[in-house]
Amino acid sequence: MAPRLRYPPPSKEAAALGCGRIAAEARAAQAVWAARPLRERLRTVRVLRHRAAAGARDLVRAAGGGGERPEAEVLSSEVVPLLDACRFLEREAAHLLSPRRVASEGRPFWLTGVDAEVRREPLGVVLLIAPSNYPLFLPGVQAVQALAAGNAVLWKPGRGGLPAARALAALAAGAGVDPRLLGVLPEEPEAARAALAAGVDKVLLTGSAATGRAVLAELAGRLVPATMELSGCDALFVLPGADLDRVARAVRFGLTLNAGATCIAPRRVFVPRAVAGELADRIAELAAALPAVTVDPEVACRARVLAAGALEGGARLLAGSLEPADDFQPLVVADALPTMRLLQEDLFAPAVSLVSVGDVEEALADDALCPYALAVSIFGPEGEARALAGRVRAGVVVINDVIVPTADPRLPFGGRGESGFGVTRGAEGLLDLTVPKVVAVRRGRQLPHLGKRHPEDAALFHAYLTLTHAGELRARFRGAAGLLRALIRRGRGA
Repeated sequence: MAPRLRYPPPSKEAAALGCGRIAAEARAAQAVWAARPLRERLRTVRVLRHRAAAGARDLVRAAGGGGERPEAEVLSSEVVPLLDACRFLEREAAHLLSPRRVASEGRPFWLTGVDAEVRREPLGVVLLIAPSNYPLFLPGVQAVQALAAGNAVLWKPGRGGLPAARALAALAAGAGVDPRLLGVLPEEPEAARAALAAGVDKVLLTGSAATGRAVLAELAGRLVPATMELSGCDALFVLPGADLDRVARAVRFGLTLNAGATCIAPRRVFVPRAVAGELADRIAELAAALPAVTVDPEVACRARVLAAGALEGGARLLAGSLEPADDFQPLVVADALPTMRLLQEDLFAPAVSLVSVGDVEEALADDALCPYALAVSIFGPEGEARALAGRVRAGVVVINDVIVPTADPRLPFGGRGESGFGVTRGAEGLLDLTVPKVVAVRRGRQLPHLGKRHPEDAALFHAYLTLTHAGELRARFRGAAGLLRALIRRGRGA
């Protein structure tokens, strides 16, 4: 039977007190957890994965938003990638987190006799400020990686994310993780503030750029480091020779996955003028057949206002409606300009804009006008697409596909610009939840730097610099001779 988990009461005042208590208990438990051998921590990850697989339907219900999302979509986008990330930790974490001996090759000769290693130690207590769109997968991977690295976790769910957080916390407790190590906070923003006031060692935020600015302002005075995984307004580049049917189907996928509430769904499509009309027709035909979806009313209103502004600026509405309604019909806008607000803001609604360009250079210039740089998709011949991938500003580039490859548990994920900084997931995300500690050991009895200064010291160092860093071979020979003379004179003086 899983240990009983405790949660703070709902009122703001009680929540603040409850969050402080949960944070204090997490810090006490973390010291014990970090001292456990890594193989034992990873064993709990394996048990958690097995229990999650057996209870996958319960996880679907917890993460599915009350049945609003199809079961297959929740499984494929939330449960499967989370468990794959657990298995990645089981296989790779021991290697990634083990102490790394620094090889003697390349060591400055004046450090002869010094051996060193780099250790990875847990940060302590990590606060996760989670999103509402993927309430299980995104914070779940962060939580499991933080635990594997030896940290305690405070999980502040996004709106509607409390059931998913509690479900994973229960699985972790059943796998042998001290319940105090994975504290689930209320959904209200005050819970995050209370946790910060109680003291945390790192914050991982997945949210909007506006939320990122507010959280960073809170962290600045406390000197708490953070990883900011913020929103996107992602670009899709269509190169000459691209399969337009494939592009259209990819855009449709971005419009339908999680009802368009995916930060790396394509929002801006840059397409050569020669095929812009044909691609617009294909996308419009697919989009017109899509059903209306439930979108947050405020988000839906903003999307319609931004689209109306684009139409006033000369864009054309190919699919969707600007009329207020309970459900939201996916929007497709053609002949858009990169300076329009619709192409400048993060929008968690199924909407996409098509921009006609003359060539790749124009597409790159237009893309650079957007402040977000999370992910980019490129469709076209692989050689040209790879070349373009090296020039675009983004944290992730996917060629001839969208979204799905980014769920590979081996890959880090993060953005640039207003899409944030730092990474989660993959080897880099795991290491980012630790702090390096260097241990250097001096062997032998020779410690000349502890003796008195000598008149020949300056000459010795000048000769050393010439020997080791001069650009010409003749100069290095002079440095060797000078070093020998300085050592001889120094020895005589001693």
